[in-house]
Amino acid sequence: MRVAIYCRVSTQDQDNKNQLAQLRKYCAGHGHTIIQEYCDTCSGGRADREQFKQMLLHASQRKFDLLLFWSLDRLSREGVLATLQYLQTLTQYGISYKSFTEQYLDSLGPFREAVLAILAAIARQEKIRISERTKAGLEKARKQGRVGGRRKALCPAHVDKAAALRAKGETWPSIAKLFQCHPETVRLAVKESTLHTRLTTN
Repeated sequence: MRVAIYCRVSTQDQDNKNQLAQLRKYCAGHGHTIIQEYCDTCSGGRADREQFKQMLLHASQRKFDLLLFWSLDRLSREGVLATLQYLQTLTQYGISYKSFTEQYLDSLGPFREAVLAILAAIARQEKIRISERTKAGLEKARKQGRVGGRRKALCPAHVDKAAALRAKGETWPSIAKLFQCHPETVRLAVKESTLHTRLTTN
């Protein structure tokens, strides 16, 4: 079988010699031919790993039959959802995969369907949590007068009115409530307008 090896270490202080030695030994013991070795030195939480991208490209071109890696967290640490998508992508390309240290994670093994089902269930929960966090963030932004994560801007007429209200003793929160935006937005807008007026009149 034509095999590609993927290994990864996080920092330059580490090396992948142990991973490579064990993976090469495994291939030799099973009569596999190593087509290429892809080695990254970077965080597994990054999607832009050069060797990882090269491996996926060659997988799409069917340059090997099996991807062998040390463990699932060496393949990716982008979260269960992203990792599952990578495994599904390999399957779609007709490429098998195997974790050297996790015998149950083998697309040619008897536990393949069970493991994928578990990963899919975890991925769904992760997707739900991400969606909930996004909604919570947007709701918080909306309450602070921010749209799409940015604070709501005031038109010149509203800035003038806010300045007049502030001069009468109104608080920033009460003025902001009138314009449905964050108090800091009003304060900065009035401050910038006042500064501009001073500069243009001097």
